[in-house]
Amino acid sequence: MRGRDEDTGQYLSPSRSQQRREALEVLDLAEKLAGLTPTQLAKLPIPEDLLPHLEQTRKITAHIARKRQLAFLAKQMRREDDPTLEAIRDALDEDGVAARREVAAMHRIETWRERLLADGDAALAALLEEHPAGDRQRLRQLARNAREEKLRDKPPRAFRELFRELRALLADGSAAEDGEADSGILPGDPGAGAGED
Repeated sequence: MRGRDEDTGQYLSPSRSQQRREALEVLDLAEKLAGLTPTQLAKLPIPEDLLPHLEQTRKITAHIARKRQLAFLAKQMRREDDPTLEAIRDALDEDGVAARREVAAMHRIETWRERLLADGDAALAALLEEHPAGDRQRLRQLARNAREEKLRDKPPRAFRELFRELRALLADGSAAEDGEADSGILPGDPGAGAGED
């Protein structure tokens, strides 16, 4: 039984529903951690006593056994204090934000490449207006070669080289516009496209 404070009428402990919600949150966190690679785990502030349990969970692939091991891992994690679990959650969220930024940058690069291939000099002028450090002649040559490759069904060497050139150019520009890059959209950005081939 929870019990109540006689003076204030407040409950002395969390309700069973609240305890269950908290336990399920820790179980969800345990599942996320078990799905990470050792390199990703090394970047997180995970207490040393949890690492063997995480490693054991990662090794188990049978469904029921894995479910049981995840429950055990979550039980061990619930013994940790709240700030430790919050630090792990925060570190996971930062990785998620970084991944979303990286994907958004890839989409911007891909979109510019598609525009350069489709619109030619008009797209090149728009790109260089936003990123004046770009090499006009090199970008024009790569776009022309990439169009030729596509027409002749040749391997996409210039297509990939154009992507690398754009990535370097946009990376230089995005460092100056870091506040706007958080939203995943740069000024004049033509929108989102597909990832690199």
